[in-house]
Amino acid sequence: MEHIRNFCIIAHIDHGKSTLADRLLERTKTIQITEGQMLDNMDLERERGITIKSHAIQMEYQTGGEKYILNLIDTPGHVDFSYEVSRSIAACEGALLVVDATQGVQAQTISNLYMAIDHDLEIIPVINKIDMPSAMPDEVEDEIVDLIGCDRTDIIRASGKTGEGVDEILEAVVKRIPAPTGDAKAPLQALIFDSLFNSFRGIITLCKVENGVIRKGDKVKFFNTGMEYTADEVGVLKMDMIPTPELSTGEVGYIISGIKNAKEVKVGDTITHVDAPCAEAIAGFQEVKPMVFAGVYPIDPAEYENLRASLEKLQLNDASLTFMPESSVALGFGFRCGFLGLLHMEIVQERLDREFNMDVITTVPNVSYMVYDKHGNAKEVHNPSGLPEQTQIEHIEEPYIRATIITDANYIGPIMKLCLDKRGELINQEYVSGNRVELHFMLPLGEIVIDFYDKLKSISKGYASFDYHIDSFRPSKLAKLDILLNGESVDALSTLTHESNAVTLGRKMCEKLKELIPRQQFDIAIQAAIGAKIVARETVKQVRKDVTAKCYGGDVSRKRKLLEKQKKGKKRMKQIGNVEVPQKAFLAVLKLD
Repeated sequence: MEHIRNFCIIAHIDHGKSTLADRLLERTKTIQITEGQMLDNMDLERERGITIKSHAIQMEYQTGGEKYILNLIDTPGHVDFSYEVSRSIAACEGALLVVDATQGVQAQTISNLYMAIDHDLEIIPVINKIDMPSAMPDEVEDEIVDLIGCDRTDIIRASGKTGEGVDEILEAVVKRIPAPTGDAKAPLQALIFDSLFNSFRGIITLCKVENGVIRKGDKVKFFNTGMEYTADEVGVLKMDMIPTPELSTGEVGYIISGIKNAKEVKVGDTITHVDAPCAEAIAGFQEVKPMVFAGVYPIDPAEYENLRASLEKLQLNDASLTFMPESSVALGFGFRCGFLGLLHMEIVQERLDREFNMDVITTVPNVSYMVYDKHGNAKEVHNPSGLPEQTQIEHIEEPYIRATIITDANYIGPIMKLCLDKRGELINQEYVSGNRVELHFMLPLGEIVIDFYDKLKSISKGYASFDYHIDSFRPSKLAKLDILLNGESVDALSTLTHESNAVTLGRKMCEKLKELIPRQQFDIAIQAAIGAKIVARETVKQVRKDVTAKCYGGDVSRKRKLLEKQKKGKKRMKQIGNVEVPQKAFLAVLKLD
């Protein structure tokens, strides 16, 4: 155990975590690097150049005549995947805090650092990309010293591209990160920090052994669910899974026990022996709180059960996804899914398509609200169609977040305007160093859900970084905006929005739907309504056949007769005709601006 080190790499997006991990793997001769970002093995990660999943890998390193085992976990940097980071941190004793020499400390750097400090991790600060012409290592060093109060000599300067400083990092990991603590003779306690589904082997659980030893063939049980299994195979994680006879205290590895049902494995659970169980579970990490909710429906209603199975398998690999069944008049049966943000929602949709061949429709995303009725009862509502009657509602409270934005001082004006337009309140602003400012805002979560992050990036030319956490619920004047097609409400398009935005949003939605809904043999009225009041209307004109073309001359009554006949037919058609809302319409509502 003295020779084991468990550590993760934490940083803001694009600060070079995965590239640095490649250099560490190369230096310890763990694998042959054939292309960049070897640990990002998902197609989506390669295409977008972002890390979506944490990846654990074991390296062997020799120094001073001793051989050490280093378990590295590479983590994502985007705020939508912060739950992956919190789980990785729970399985480590130390962390490399990577800061880009050209960009300095950013919002997600600070957020991930606080998470690591809460878990009492040993922090090793690393300045990456020092080979870049625009690097400012001295200024960034000042920022790191201000942030964590370390000595300048503790900061390692490195480059993930050239491999400079990699040896110093490995030496620092061995010398500064403590070995795992635990008792090899105590009852088995292993923390599940991730899991994945393999169609041949069942569910593979990744865990860190806190106390005791687990051997191949042991009878084990999951503490919280109480399910019992046999450990058919245990092993360590290199680029592939390498079977070993046992996993001892402090080691990170995997267990395969032929589990087929996804519901039986919960990330954060504790594995223990059936014969000599531990007294209590390991204090796991916090439960995930979804921020954004959207309905996910199969395009073909017969695929409902397949969608459920796909979501369960995806949930194994992405523990921050939550879902429960719901039904909609317009779309049939589907699931109400909770996501950590819009990027997370987009990635889940992509993964359903690529990994499970599921074609789905996603409804307009919204957040959860607290609705208080006239009798003082509170109810949490995730879906606008779940709102009680307007006459029953006393008031509605919406979630507010505390946002931290770090930006260049030149962009303060436009960023403040953006936040104030979104009904935000400025709490304070402080200069971090030189020309960089940290702004703190209180913002309604519902306002930042759809396009806030994209706008922030574009007005600050990509400089501003953004991080947030839920603060509280506050009373708010919200209105439910319904979209009606020929007088029929389309529940999948209804949204909850602030009264001040409702009319403009209704108008925009009507205009957008007019472009997207194909013309029929009858007029289609598209209306936006708040309660019984219609606030906007557009009409998709009917496709008409020229029935009077065959009349050449003669009395006008002949033409009238033909037109009246056509009018009756159209009226009958309108009563039985139904309007199909194309998939594009649901997506277009997100991109209204």
